[in-house]
Amino acid sequence: MFLSRLLLWVFSTMRKKTAVLLTCILGLLFFTFNMWHVLSLDSRRDCPDVIPLRNASRPLVYAAFGRKLESGYLEHVFTLLERAGYIRGTFSSNWDVLWSYEYPFRVLKDHLMNLQQHQKVNHFPGSGYITNKVNLATSGLPHVPVAFKIPEQKTELISYGKKNPESLFVQKSNNHRGIKIQPLAKLDLKTPGTFVQEYVRKPLLIDGHKFDIGVYIIISSIEPLRVYAYDGDILFRFCPEKYHPFDENKVDKYVIGDDYLPIWNVSSLKPYYSNLGFGMKESFNAYLHSIGKDPKIIWHQIDEALRSMLLRRELSLVSASAKFASSRNFFEMMRVDFVVDEDLNVFIMEANMSPNLSSQHFPPNRLLYEQVIFNVLKLIGIIPSGGKNSVGNYDELLSQPEVAHKDLAVFPERCLAARCADCSKLECKLCKPCLTDSLKSVLIEAFREHTRRHLCRRIVPPSLLPEEIEHGVNVEGLTEINQLMHQWFHGKCLLESSWC
Repeated sequence: MFLSRLLLWVFSTMRKKTAVLLTCILGLLFFTFNMWHVLSLDSRRDCPDVIPLRNASRPLVYAAFGRKLESGYLEHVFTLLERAGYIRGTFSSNWDVLWSYEYPFRVLKDHLMNLQQHQKVNHFPGSGYITNKVNLATSGLPHVPVAFKIPEQKTELISYGKKNPESLFVQKSNNHRGIKIQPLAKLDLKTPGTFVQEYVRKPLLIDGHKFDIGVYIIISSIEPLRVYAYDGDILFRFCPEKYHPFDENKVDKYVIGDDYLPIWNVSSLKPYYSNLGFGMKESFNAYLHSIGKDPKIIWHQIDEALRSMLLRRELSLVSASAKFASSRNFFEMMRVDFVVDEDLNVFIMEANMSPNLSSQHFPPNRLLYEQVIFNVLKLIGIIPSGGKNSVGNYDELLSQPEVAHKDLAVFPERCLAARCADCSKLECKLCKPCLTDSLKSVLIEAFREHTRRHLCRRIVPPSLLPEEIEHGVNVEGLTEINQLMHQWFHGKCLLESSWC
């Protein structure tokens, strides 16, 4: 009202040209103030309704960290980033994505402490809590063969060996080299930094060959924990020599190394994979059906094994990330390797922080690796949204509208009830009157991931079984934020089945 009166006074007391000039100046000042206000909102790290902005006047930039990068082992990563419009920069440049083959938080820690909101790094601080082979093997987790740290648990190992005289053992270390089955009496029980693990006897064989199953997973958030499995395919690797007649001195019969036997050279799987064009997972499923076995038994156990492994380590990841400005700058893609015995029991062998993504040794694996990388970039939001991509093709999945509250709302009957006037109740914290800015920010991220998931399937929080949809989810033992995340996905599932 004051400004309107001021303008009327200006026009009535000054000559026309002067009044017009003054009006233009005032308009310019208001425009400048409004632009400053919008940009200042964007700079607020905790504001859930504003998309992080980067400097649109410069191209997207990625940097890489690792030894001998010129050898090409990250070629497919670079290719996919460049297809998405990124250019290669250096670590000292203003990069948007850092893809590190090495664990970056030892050498680059000081540079990663206060990242800008748009910057993403492909590892979480503390991810070694999951991928460290000694810690994983001796964790006592279900689906992990029993193991003993050496020399700390030497006594327990000897006692276990006496109680289980038919058990065979392998001794391993973090570099995972030189694995060999040995009797308990020949094991080195003095050298620190190693562990002795019970060998999985009677492995499932295909055409006489032992194999392992590599599942790619993506951790997009740790507090709350959200994890996805790449569901487009799975890596199968076979021992180059047939398992029988078994000889513990011939490690190629039971250890899978770099020169493994690929699936397209396995006679029973080749017709599905090479002749009919199925992926590795579906070729394996078809083979199991042909011999009267149900592959769902295996995949269900793998999901359960992954959940237990990741939930057990979540608090360690949260603690390690607390030293950094925000855990939202980080994500993790790893490959978890499993072995199956002839009774279809599943065992975790290891989790690889930087799995092999090079097809130099096996060129047919190029498609698998590029699809895995594409799905990671898509899920995390590294592929830029809106418009055309770098090769000129419009991708409608990249143009997502802003997330409105109606997209986040769940449990209408519960939230309308009088009992949810009390926001201290956990069951009411997802209702609009009780929804905090920080929780809303978490839900917006989860919603965006759901729209970007492509061939990724959420495993944490788990998808609901038909009998669970109407009766709720089990959140026993979870932290409050994880309980809310589980409940929110359940609420979305009740409203629309694609969220189940």
